Amino acid sequence: MRLRPRTVVDLDLGSPEGPVLSLRPAPGGPPPGPGDVYALVRLRGRPAATLLGHVREGDDPAEVLSALARDQLLPARGGESYGRSHGDPHDPHGDPHGDPHGLRHRHGLPPVEPRILPPRACVVVATRERADQLARALDSLLDQDHPDHEILVVDNAPRTRETEELVTRKYGDRVRYVREDTPGLAVAHNTGLAHARAEVVAFTDDDVVADPHWLTALTTPFAADPRLGCVTGLILPARLRTPAQILLESHGGFAKGFAPRLYDPLRPPADEPLFPFTAGSFGSGANMAFRTRALQAAGGFDPATGTGTAARGGDDLYAFVAVLSAGFRLRYTADALVWHHHRETPQDLRNQAFGYGAGLTAYLTATLVRRPALLPAFLARLPRGLAHARSITARREEGAVTGVPGAHGALTHPWPRGLSRLERRGMLYGPLGYAKARLRNGGSR
Repeated sequence: MRLRPRTVVDLDLGSPEGPVLSLRPAPGGPPPGPGDVYALVRLRGRPAATLLGHVREGDDPAEVLSALARDQLLPARGGESYGRSHGDPHDPHGDPHGDPHGLRHRHGLPPVEPRILPPRACVVVATRERADQLARALDSLLDQDHPDHEILVVDNAPRTRETEELVTRKYGDRVRYVREDTPGLAVAHNTGLAHARAEVVAFTDDDVVADPHWLTALTTPFAADPRLGCVTGLILPARLRTPAQILLESHGGFAKGFAPRLYDPLRPPADEPLFPFTAGSFGSGANMAFRTRALQAAGGFDPATGTGTAARGGDDLYAFVAVLSAGFRLRYTADALVWHHHRETPQDLRNQAFGYGAGLTAYLTATLVRRPALLPAFLARLPRGLAHARSITARREEGAVTGVPGAHGALTHPWPRGLSRLERRGMLYGPLGYAKARLRNGGSR
């Protein structure tokens, strides 16, 4: 199997049938040219879909990609139009853009934006010895159109002063710096939560580039819905130039599609029988925000989860379920976009495969240890959960599956047997890893 590099581009259209407003490379990437292309398609700035295309020598990339986008976005015969929401139709906040009948949506027109000011926000970036990547992320965070926000860097168990010097020298009083000597992403995030001076605290990673509208789109829903505890957003690949990056994105990557979703513990979604234990469908830690008091009420992140601990991951998934269990709602919106720099090497991908499996069962273990009242619901869902775990880690044969990248679980390349085995080994290890991390943290709290 040969995985050819793909150029990642950003295509903005006036409507599904309308003119090309812009075509530009993903942040920091090469311009579109001959070869395989992965494109984000926007409609007047709003993310709507992704597509794969091939531009031949001499072709106009804008014409090729806009034709492919038209075929994908316009309703298929007897099918649904793009991006249709599967949220709760009875939810008064289900359409925050004031188009309850979907007329503008069905005609490919942008929604009427409400005049709602986003709440004050604090963006927390936990990092460890990756100053070059951090600088790229901070530059994008300082370019946000959010009217009232602060940026806080949490330097986690640093070995050098490189991160501190970068923040103080280059960014001065525009970015706050906090040092946290206990290793672990969840610990660093809890430190950020403790230092946040805002109604909403957002979290992203040092290996992303945030879209200029990211923070506004991620935080505005909190102003419209007092029961909202968490919002997550869209994560797309900034580069697809190595086999490891392409395989990760083909296996689902971090994207959760383009349809908005609302998860309400009082109205469990009918299409997710494992709710709330399939937290991986809610979003990812590189693009999430919480109402500060909601995350505090839920107890914050479990310090025995996350990268940098023996648990290897699961801190974000734990927080999602914790907030839902505290009675708050969670919303996913593709309007809040960050570009993620996937790891590049085969060893990176192997580490991620094991870590994903470990983080999944570590977060489940943490949830049951700290919220034993959920045990009966978990046991009732266990048979289906085991079947789900087998399906998401299964090896896929070439040509066995197709899909559009950007939809959760949409696969376009086979997932190698070795990576499937690593994910499953990680799942077996996760509870042990969590127990080790908990012991090292003195039993956590």
